[in-house]
Amino acid sequence: MRTTGVIAVKDVVLRLFAERGVDIEEIGRIVYELQRPYSDSISLEQCIESVLRVIEKREAQHAIITGIALDMLAEQNALPEPLNSIVRRDEPLYGVDEVLALAVTNIYGSVGLTSFGYLDKLKLGLIGRLNDKEKGKVNTFLDDLVAGVAAAAAARIAHQRVGDAVDNGVAGSGSSGGVAGRGGSGREGAGPSASPSPSPGPQVRGAAAGCHPSRPRGIIVPPP
Repeated sequence: MRTTGVIAVKDVVLRLFAERGVDIEEIGRIVYELQRPYSDSISLEQCIESVLRVIEKREAQHAIITGIALDMLAEQNALPEPLNSIVRRDEPLYGVDEVLALAVTNIYGSVGLTSFGYLDKLKLGLIGRLNDKEKGKVNTFLDDLVAGVAAAAAARIAHQRVGDAVDNGVAGSGSSGGVAGRGGSGREGAGPSASPSPSPGPQVRGAAAGCHPSRPRGIIVPPP
């Protein structure tokens, strides 16, 4: 019965996305752009599959249907004031939309946070189009939710890549087996490494992070 419930809610999410102009393939393309620098073998199909797997998560489903409902109510001027005006204008100091999207991003840990900050700043592809305010259209929550789903899907792929590397013996123990620049046992939260390693470990860690070496490691907060 629980499985049926999850599938039903996923169907609702997909329907709401379609009604609001969100194409799953377009989210997959954003994931592909995030992960392409770290894998020559990554495919768009893998990225789309990862997006769908994220949407199967209950936390993601709840965040998405909540955010879209608030956008729709704001379009209908059905929210109480001053909230309705704040949401319609997407005021710079209104950060609840980003906070809700982080509920999706956090599913796959801190790796996703970096990608979310990057996407929130650059507004790649579909995210930028949703962020452009069409007359009468409110996507205050939706653009951030799409960024959250894309960031989580990219983080999921990055975690899989590290797991495959460890299983294949590419990432060794100690300083060469950390994730996202961390040393230790190759898990998030492990202690710092004693010294840099010349082994392929750092390359694996960079790929695990899923973020470009030139990008800041923290969340990028756009200026007000």
